[in-house]
Amino acid sequence: MNRTRTALSCAALTFSLALTGGAFSAPPVDLQSGEKAVFDELSGLIPKDKIKTVDDLYKTWQDVQNGKSKAIIIDIRTEAEFDAGHIQDSNNVDSGHAYTMPKKVEEADAEIWVTCRTKHRATYFVGLLYKYGYKNVYLVEEGIAAWAKKGYPMVTKYMGKIEVKEYEKELKENFQFRENK
Repeated sequence: MNRTRTALSCAALTFSLALTGGAFSAPPVDLQSGEKAVFDELSGLIPKDKIKTVDDLYKTWQDVQNGKSKAIIIDIRTEAEFDAGHIQDSNNVDSGHAYTMPKKVEEADAEIWVTCRTKHRATYFVGLLYKYGYKNVYLVEEGIAAWAKKGYPMVTKYMGKIEVKEYEKELKENFQFRENK
């Protein structure tokens, strides 16, 4: 009786594997090509005239500061990156939270400027906003890294106004002690 069950189980397993094409021998998926395809799709949704420089963002930021514009500036870097230094009065939305924007900005025609450290994350974010139906979203090329290199004003949660002398992606330091990581 047990041999019959075992034989039937093996036959069923063999039949199942045959139907699935041998699930254990599937060719590897090229995830990098998949990511590039999604990036290309989303970047293709961004009108070319909506891709701007940090100089353009600076002019818009000045207009916002002077009450001449209601543009919304969104920095999509992580909270830690944002707290380390950001454009004064910019908003912080994590790059993975584009789905929250329709509740935050309900007008499809709102002027929205999006920046990140360079522009990779912002490309995804802006592409998704266009996919949602927003019509007036700007992608800032070169992001906060270029803003800092230009010497444009920045603030930090911890120190107020700051001046970045040299932008480095990862500052290398030699610590004897570092407890609060």
